[in-house]
Amino acid sequence: MRCLIYNGTEPRVVTDRDEPDAAPGEAIIRPLLAGVCSTDLEICKGYMGYTGVLGHEFVGVVEAVCNNDDRDDSAGAAWLGRRVVGEINCVCGRCDMCTRGLGNHCRERTVLGIVNRDGCFAERFALPVANLHVVPDHVPDEHAVFTEPLAAACQITKQIDVHHGDTVTVLGDGRLGQLCAQVLALFSDHVTLVGKHAGKLAVAAARGIDTRLVADVRPAADRDLVVDCTASPSGLDMALRLVRPRGTIVLKTTVADAAPLNLAPIVIHEINLVGSRCGPFDVALDLLADRCVDVDPLITDRLPLADATTALRRAASPDHIKVLLTFD
Repeated sequence: MRCLIYNGTEPRVVTDRDEPDAAPGEAIIRPLLAGVCSTDLEICKGYMGYTGVLGHEFVGVVEAVCNNDDRDDSAGAAWLGRRVVGEINCVCGRCDMCTRGLGNHCRERTVLGIVNRDGCFAERFALPVANLHVVPDHVPDEHAVFTEPLAAACQITKQIDVHHGDTVTVLGDGRLGQLCAQVLALFSDHVTLVGKHAGKLAVAAARGIDTRLVADVRPAADRDLVVDCTASPSGLDMALRLVRPRGTIVLKTTVADAAPLNLAPIVIHEINLVGSRCGPFDVALDLLADRCVDVDPLITDRLPLADATTALRRAASPDHIKVLLTFD
């Protein structure tokens, strides 16, 4: 089987990987499209110490299901041939986090393409049926593949209240920053996207979102909410200079190397610091189905799985926003 693996040293495409085995309750999925994420790039720098098949953003088709009970395969059969997206955290359902309703923080979880579970940059991969969401027929593959990162953007408004009058700044004009800005603009009338690339900022501006180049920003410690999507160790420092006292910073950035940081302003200015990760797939699918967000302009390249290492390089380039892998 062809797939893109990270071996602890470098990413490379291999053709001799064994086909995945599905455990009871898991489905075998054939991806149709997959998206390259900043987390994939950070893993290739050593983030999470992961080795294995990369990738966690996908839309695909269920090809097989391994049932929990061999006497009743009706539930599994209902999934066969369905077009799906899938949540990336695979949980035990028994630990203290799971029983509190915090399955995304399961003590025993594996995470697709990130923690102890091969990812979706492969001709086939396995994921629990419980993680799957059926994609509405009228949502094209090119939109459905954005479900996972869009759900992460939606998580912000699940964690904190955002009001129409709030002043909001999103730092980072890349993949996630663009989605966060669009989602937050559904709640606030005062969203600004800050980035380093005029071409990327123009994509958000076309949606009516205020934009600023980093070089033109003069931090005044006056923003109600700042969201760090920079994928840079320096993002939090900028956020601390932008947010007002008793304001809120949401951290979306995960990086392999963290820079030393003076955290005293968090105490002095009583700033609320919120970590934010995975989010609600049902909400994201509804937004895509209703076309409340526009993902088409974010797609800047498509490459076949055989050229996946090139896709990683292009995704890291400032000239690209979202690079997709195809599986024809």
